[in-house]
Amino acid sequence: MNDLKKHIREVPEFPKPGILFYDITTLLQHPLALRKTVDQFVWLFAEKRIHKVIGMESRGFMFGPIVAYDLNAGFVPVRKPGKLPAETIRETYELEYGNDSLEMHKDAISPGENVLIVDDLVATGGTALATARMVEKLGGKVAGLGFIIELTFLDGRKKLEEKGYEVQALIQY
Repeated sequence: MNDLKKHIREVPEFPKPGILFYDITTLLQHPLALRKTVDQFVWLFAEKRIHKVIGMESRGFMFGPIVAYDLNAGFVPVRKPGKLPAETIRETYELEYGNDSLEMHKDAISPGENVLIVDDLVATGGTALATARMVEKLGGKVAGLGFIIELTFLDGRKKLEEKGYEVQALIQY
């Protein structure tokens, strides 16, 4: 899938000095690259009998609903605190300097449902791990985690696989 790399714009010094940002908006603009990305996620997880696909705020919202539609599954948004209108559960995770939290509706996942977590990028794995913990608190089973981009030098995959999760990334840097 490294041919998808040519559709990823690299933006140096964003959002702050020393960071090389991998921008997926250029992939979204290219119809065949978008289709190939979604088709790969569907192909990788089609046999898992997915009931729900979760996308984390905000770029997970771009791919999660499309993947859910193609898997004949529901879509669940995971958001920053205070953004969801009904009763939620919250999971806090560590950042390089401090903590952050994510929320999901309490009724989003039913016990026993197979859940696919989709996002644009896995770096340290903190966001994905927090989301997986919420799925499990609600009685769901994490069937896999799919990412467009994996930053291999930050070991997010290792952290997730150590917890027993299947991790798939279409592009690695």
